[in-house]
Amino acid sequence: MAAIFPVSEEDLSCPVCWDIFREPVVLPCSHSFCKACVHVYWESLDSRVCPLCRAEVPAIEPVVSLTLKNLCEAAVRERNQRSAAGPDTPGLCGAHGRGFTLFCLEDCKPVCTTCHTCGGHRGHECCPIDEVALELKEKLKTALEAVHKKQTTFNKIKQSFEETLIHIQSQARFTEQQIKKEFRTLRHFLMDEEEAMVATVRVEARRKSQTMKEKIWKITAEIETLEEKMITLEGEMEAEALPFLQNYDATMKRAECNVQEPKLVPGLLMDLAKHLSNLKFRVWKKMQGLIQCTPVTLDPNTADPWLILSEDLTKLTVSDAEQALPDNPERCTSYQSVLGSKGFGAGRHSWDIKVGDSTVWALGVAQETASRKGKIDLTPEGGFWTIALYNGAYTAQTTPSTPISVRRIPQTIRVQLDWDNGEVSFSDPSSHTHLYTFKHTFTERVFPYFAHGCKRCPLQIVQSKVSVVVSEHKTQI
Repeated sequence: MAAIFPVSEEDLSCPVCWDIFREPVVLPCSHSFCKACVHVYWESLDSRVCPLCRAEVPAIEPVVSLTLKNLCEAAVRERNQRSAAGPDTPGLCGAHGRGFTLFCLEDCKPVCTTCHTCGGHRGHECCPIDEVALELKEKLKTALEAVHKKQTTFNKIKQSFEETLIHIQSQARFTEQQIKKEFRTLRHFLMDEEEAMVATVRVEARRKSQTMKEKIWKITAEIETLEEKMITLEGEMEAEALPFLQNYDATMKRAECNVQEPKLVPGLLMDLAKHLSNLKFRVWKKMQGLIQCTPVTLDPNTADPWLILSEDLTKLTVSDAEQALPDNPERCTSYQSVLGSKGFGAGRHSWDIKVGDSTVWALGVAQETASRKGKIDLTPEGGFWTIALYNGAYTAQTTPSTPISVRRIPQTIRVQLDWDNGEVSFSDPSSHTHLYTFKHTFTERVFPYFAHGCKRCPLQIVQSKVSVVVSEHKTQI
């Protein structure tokens, strides 16, 4: 067993092949090698020298050391016995049979004292195994804490993802209901229009049919009168000469037919052009009173959890409680704000916001990359071009803020964006009063921005008037 073998395998290893000596020979310099290994080494040289110290070796055949050979054979037998017996005994050095008390810092493995003093780890930096284990356990504890923290973070993210999934499904149901509701309104309108138009056709048909029926009744009566007259005259024609002559004058008077022939007058037929001409266009034009259009609408995915948006996405109201909404990257979580659903990267755009009696608001535009989380800077430096009402004062959000004087409290604020010329203007459309204008060279898209802090009065985007204009196109030949 390894516990009783006096020499380690390292001491019995050939410096050339690094295995236990086979046919070991001892050179005059006292260094030992496998007989085959030293001959292979000499074959590549012009002279015989020791592979370790380079001392010259006489040109005689080295003699095999029987003592060293016996030790090596015993070491091979013990190694084979260990291999046949299975893995090393836990906690014991396989080479020396001693317990592991040290840890080699260079090779990162436990060793016994013999390995450190005269074995393969001689000269390596080693420390007591308990000290190393304690130090490494502290490192592992730190790593474990990081893994635990990561697991906690991932669990929170998973919960957020699950809540987002539920919100997506809720959004889909709400959107589907709204679409069906809008189409029901359109269908009811179209059905009502269809019934009204069909009723108009039927009224005209009844009226004109009644007129024609009266004419037919009248001409039928005239025909019957003529038939009776014909029968009477035919009877007179068959009378004898004397009676015929005696009644001739009376008969001729009865034969007089002064009744005028009935004629069709204009307008008796159905007015098909009136009912069918441009039918779809006329219905569509009539839908102007039903259809509502706003120049911008609100984006629910950017709305602060303290804001409630109307179903048509044109009104924002401050909620009494924070709503459970996903904290997606687009969402605003500062100043109870929301962005418009469409960004502008060119052209001129305008929209009106009815502020009414609201006492806290900020309106304007925000660039697409502006911060939306936490405490933000509502100035051009922060990517915002806004005016605000707070504590009864109207200000342009510059650095520092610029006071805005108003003669009459505006009920509506008009925002005008000229992206190409780099202007954002604010005015009161009811009094045509200019309030403030920002000048800036825009380099990215900007979105309408709305912030609201008054529970008493909502903010409402004013609807635009919808009108249908028909242009006449003249064709030149």
